[in-house]
Amino acid sequence: MDSLACSASDLVPLLSSSANATALASFLCTRFSTISNQLSDATYAIDNTYLLFSAYLVFALQLVFAMLCAGSVRAKNTMNIMLTNVLDATAGALSYYLFGFAFAFGAPSNGFIERHFFGLKAYPSPAGDYSFFLYQWAFAIAAAGITSGSIAERTQFVG
Repeated sequence: MDSLACSASDLVPLLSSSANATALASFLCTRFSTISNQLSDATYAIDNTYLLFSAYLVFALQLVFAMLCAGSVRAKNTMNIMLTNVLDATAGALSYYLFGFAFAFGAPSNGFIERHFFGLKAYPSPAGDYSFFLYQWAFAIAAAGITSGSIAERTQFVG
């Protein structure tokens, strides 16, 4: 979003009919700056709300994938599928926190893997904050949940 600037010296010629043109121009610029800052804050809040809501919806897909997989296996394997989905979410969260986000969004070091933000070190940054991380993490574990459904009834947990 482009930043709008107000200068009292630009407004004075427009207000030359007034006796206190300089004071009025300064007042108008002060009010304009206040409103501009409030709009900027509101835009940031609305953007983050939308991003978090989207992340929660994508995360809710974990439940959808769990129910889909549980409905497509025999009753004796239902608990195994549920545990697989929970472990996908937790292992995906840990690995994405430690490595995935850094590989995807760290500062460029070569054409393949980035090199900053391992374990979210030096994050949040001007480029993004935790809501962006949560949104990307939700998609990463959704991808893991989709692929884990392909091994339904083909693997068992030992124990």
